[in-house]
Amino acid sequence: MQDPAITPDLISAHGLSDTEYDRILDIIGREPTFTELGIFSAMWNEHCSYKSSKKWLRTLPTTGPQVICGPGENAGIVDIGDGQCIVFKMESHNHPSYIEPYQGAATGVGGILRDVFTMGARPIAAMNALSFGEPDHPKTRQLVHGVVEGVGGYGNCFGVPTVGGEVRFHPAYNGNCLVNAFAAGLADTDKIFYSAASGVGMPVVYLGAKTGRDGVGGATMASAEFDDTIEDKRPTVQVGDPFTEKRLMEATLELMATGAVISIQDMGAAGLTCSAVEMGDKGGLGVKLNLENVPQREPDMTAYEMMLSESQERMLMVLKPELEAEARAVFEKWDLDFAIVGETIAEDRFLILHNGEVKADLPLATLSGSAPEYDRPWVETPAAEPLADVPNIDPIDGLRALLSTPNYAAKQWVYEQYDSQVMADTVRAPGLGAGIVRVHGTDKAVAFTSDVTPRYVKANPERGGAQAVAEAYRNLTAVGAKPLATTDNMNFGNPEKPEIMGQFVGAIKGIGAAVKALDMPIVSGNVSLYNETDGQGILPTPTIGAVGLIDHPDDIIGGTARDGHVALLIGETEGHLGQSALLAEVFNREEGDAPEVDLEAEKRNGDFIRDNRQWIDACTDLSDGGLALAAFEMAEAAGTGVTLDAGDTPTLFGEDQARYLVACNFDKAEALMIAAGQAGVPVTTVGRFHGDLVTMGGASAPLSELTDIFRNTFADTFA
Repeated sequence: MQDPAITPDLISAHGLSDTEYDRILDIIGREPTFTELGIFSAMWNEHCSYKSSKKWLRTLPTTGPQVICGPGENAGIVDIGDGQCIVFKMESHNHPSYIEPYQGAATGVGGILRDVFTMGARPIAAMNALSFGEPDHPKTRQLVHGVVEGVGGYGNCFGVPTVGGEVRFHPAYNGNCLVNAFAAGLADTDKIFYSAASGVGMPVVYLGAKTGRDGVGGATMASAEFDDTIEDKRPTVQVGDPFTEKRLMEATLELMATGAVISIQDMGAAGLTCSAVEMGDKGGLGVKLNLENVPQREPDMTAYEMMLSESQERMLMVLKPELEAEARAVFEKWDLDFAIVGETIAEDRFLILHNGEVKADLPLATLSGSAPEYDRPWVETPAAEPLADVPNIDPIDGLRALLSTPNYAAKQWVYEQYDSQVMADTVRAPGLGAGIVRVHGTDKAVAFTSDVTPRYVKANPERGGAQAVAEAYRNLTAVGAKPLATTDNMNFGNPEKPEIMGQFVGAIKGIGAAVKALDMPIVSGNVSLYNETDGQGILPTPTIGAVGLIDHPDDIIGGTARDGHVALLIGETEGHLGQSALLAEVFNREEGDAPEVDLEAEKRNGDFIRDNRQWIDACTDLSDGGLALAAFEMAEAAGTGVTLDAGDTPTLFGEDQARYLVACNFDKAEALMIAAGQAGVPVTTVGRFHGDLVTMGGASAPLSELTDIFRNTFADTFA
């Protein structure tokens, strides 16, 4: 098959600007081949090169005594003691999921799982953070069903518990949903595998499933806006097979135990191209590939297609040649392909041969290291206008209104489609704060959460970024976990627009300040830009995934109150209603500033909760919906009523930060208040849990009525 001529239209179709193409000409001194153009496009697109974000990502705190491996590898790693570590990361699969919801979401789960087990860790938990358009938008129902089924279909078959996440709806996502997938695995600290190749003349081995034409150009597609040609992009979405991935994981972990692996990398975005270049570049070596040896599931595949295919369930490894027979036997036992497709070379070359013909010959280190890096112009987000008066509302009416929206109704319709109990180590399943998974065979447990409030970020990116970290910190603290580290998934619109780039810069500043103050360094992450359709961008959505450690089962704090418990509020309440859930859902107003984030107060109050857990029977952090929603959710989970003393709208629905709602018996409440006084932590008695009514400000409703609304709204909307 004759390669097409390199024309301006072809260059543009590959997502390369005129300036970037001129840079390619300068690097190689000639016109690129079609395959070389595809390779540059894959390596230099936004999704793989981070060319618009690297400048700012470098400012994030990424180190600490608990950090074994920070950003730059397949996933981040934190120490949990006793020679064990947690390997974790969050990544986006937004564009594929909008085009083909089931496969887009499913392969997002598959990709993040490979990032974890390629480092030698067995996955123990998954989460997902999903953002959709308006519930009544004509595409939303299809997207919700497809994405949720895709997440569940892949994760359930693979056999990893889904223990947490979030689901939101907003008109800004009508043309571009977000699917952020998180996975965490357990490994021994002395058995971690990295991606840097070493040794000249070492075999480069292809592992796993065969290569097809699905996903060709997927990374480039994920670095562009959508328009009315969206249906034409359907072939760029990968197709996943969770049963093959399960076998791939078992074979990979078994292979690692043989001692045959020098380095290993999963084939994710940009497939064979990115995995081979990264392995060679990190090891200071060149790579030579013979593509006729690549296992193919379709006839007559070209070099271009094989290099850019994003077919799933594939790995690339550099092998100790003397252990080839043992390694091959492992993969043959698991009925997976094992093929030597090349070798490491001393020269700085990325040499691609197909049936004896040179299809690409590029300087590998330059290809990897000379990707454009832009200092995009940005403008600071203007200060929000002061919030006009918010009418006082009957508190029960306000609560009922929140519970009647898919944003704040119970999400069991979603998470009950996920297997949260597989592996039998789940302590706390989705639906009640952070998820918790036991570290099998020990007293330890690990907690996981995912958080962001996009309304806050749009109004005030710096505060919104800090708040996402602070909420993750509180969610971990509320279950008794010591927060360890974070992964970020930065979902934004077009960075070439200064106002969008300003949102990104502000969010990074806020996240950086918060992870430093709260000792939760960023150890991995992903940037997803160009989340726009016909020029309309999403809300800025920097999702924060976080991991915390619980040393002993006795340290876990419950989330369920019981009849007779006192309700205590930890932290200060000033009644901040700007950008609040009440304002958005009840009054249809997204106005005012995001709440202030006092990081010293966050740290102090979080330390107090963990240090005094013996006095706490149940705890939840306060976030969207304030005290009213938090108290209802805690009571509803226990099947008991609640009476709150406060009656005014700001106190009940305000979203001031650094606050927790605690439930305990009277004796413990006294002890906790004494301890709070000694620690200088604000604490207030705000009511009690009892009876079968929900009472706020003198207004009441039967718990059963509100529970019915809370439990059925989501399913009534989407089932």
